[in-house]
Amino acid sequence: MNFKALTVGLTVASAATFAMAKPVAYQIDPTHTGTVFSWSHFGFSTPSANFSDIQGVISVDNAKPSNSSVNVTIPLSSLNTNVKALDEHLKTADFFDAAKYPNITFKSTKVQAISKTKYKITGNLTVKDVTKPVVLDAVLNKQGVHPMTKAESIGFNATTSFDRSAFGVGGYVPNVGDKITVNITTEASVPAAQPAVK
Repeated sequence: MNFKALTVGLTVASAATFAMAKPVAYQIDPTHTGTVFSWSHFGFSTPSANFSDIQGVISVDNAKPSNSSVNVTIPLSSLNTNVKALDEHLKTADFFDAAKYPNITFKSTKVQAISKTKYKITGNLTVKDVTKPVVLDAVLNKQGVHPMTKAESIGFNATTSFDRSAFGVGGYVPNVGDKITVNITTEASVPAAQPAVK
């Protein structure tokens, strides 16, 4: 047996396998994911509201973060300000027009590693059929096996801000602030392999 040839062959095979490695797709856990946004109310207060039932996939390439991506859908039906009348008003055509545009989406176009735990995620935010670029400042909280689910998991916090009027949601500007600040927290896990259908 030619051990040298075998070693070279294994090395080449390993390199090829590494080169073909794909980002790991983590499914967002909507029960541990939240998006809270806040705004100025006539300068007197800074109310906030949140979205839940968020769906999507975070694809992570640890070796080459620029290959990573984020794809998220936020249902407007989950909007909660803790004021029922305001929830209903925000879903009307005065603001989000949820009957016509039921979802907000974010799809990344670029992921940049700032450090081992900090990232800038540029992507397209779509609200009311208006798409504009926004940048998320993201922090990796933890990556590893979840102690409860035993699934490979990952968690991030992220922040961003933008002018809501740019997305056609400019009701009562400037008295009610145009600038929206968004805080996001999320957990995501690799789905368990499904048994083959016989």
